[in-house]
Amino acid sequence: MQMEWLSTAIDFGVIGVLATLSVIVVAVAFERHFAYRAIDIATFTSIKALELELTKRLIVIASVASNAPYIGLLGTVLGIMLTFYNLGLDASADAGKIMAGLALALKATAIGLIVALLAVVSYNILLRRTKVLMLKWEIANG
Repeated sequence: MQMEWLSTAIDFGVIGVLATLSVIVVAVAFERHFAYRAIDIATFTSIKALELELTKRLIVIASVASNAPYIGLLGTVLGIMLTFYNLGLDASADAGKIMAGLALALKATAIGLIVALLAVVSYNILLRRTKVLMLKWEIANG
């Protein structure tokens, strides 16, 4: 089959990118969690300096949350293109083959949504913790 590389690209390319992004989100979330636990807000003389320290790397999580569904959608579009290409080559393809190809194509979108949900939840938890620490600093420093 001439388009076999596309199936491999979807499985290992798109889904591999999404898996890598999910690992990055988890790593950044853990790093931020431990950084928040270790931070001494009393050492900061400015709320802006504290905010800069607390919001480090949160953009990474926010970017993954925003873009993971699109990466998954790209995988789905490629999978659907592959299904239609194979259908064009084999005019006798039955409905079962077509539906199986389309179902497999949708797995990329599903994985993209899962990664995005993980990133959004992580981001919201970390942003809440950031706001709490900043409020504690403001209370302590008037």
